[in-house]
Amino acid sequence: MADPSLSSPSETPLRSPNAPMSLSFPFLRERSRVWEEGGEKPRPRELPSPLPTKRTRTYSATVRAHSGPVYKGVCKNFSRSQGHGFIHPSSGGEDIFVHISDIEGEYVPVEGDEVTYKVSRVPPKNLKVQAVEVKITHLNPGTKHETWSGQIISS
Repeated sequence: MADPSLSSPSETPLRSPNAPMSLSFPFLRERSRVWEEGGEKPRPRELPSPLPTKRTRTYSATVRAHSGPVYKGVCKNFSRSQGHGFIHPSSGGEDIFVHISDIEGEYVPVEGDEVTYKVSRVPPKNLKVQAVEVKITHLNPGTKHETWSGQIISS
């Protein structure tokens, strides 16, 4: 007779086909029964960003931005850790979003730096714009600037 302390994988309990199953996140879909029955929604940081980065921008959007006029502005704020910031246009108006991938040059922009940039429309409705091809033209005097490699330089 076999030892009762040994168990085999075939002795797993049988389950009714009508019994509810627990599904993990890849199987949760909006408007599905599992989602609506109280499944936890994914956190916002897990969702893909709707803003096009330099790498994900379409070729046609890149060509339109490259052929557009150059604007001047002042860096309002920029967070290297978050990967984005805002530029205040010299002509006035609403602040313009800038992504870390669209900054050209060796310095991380800080508040008060003068910059030049071009603009690109943000899909899907193309109502807002974001700054592309951002170049620092004048470093804000009296502030510490950091290079992308991490060196701190006082200006």
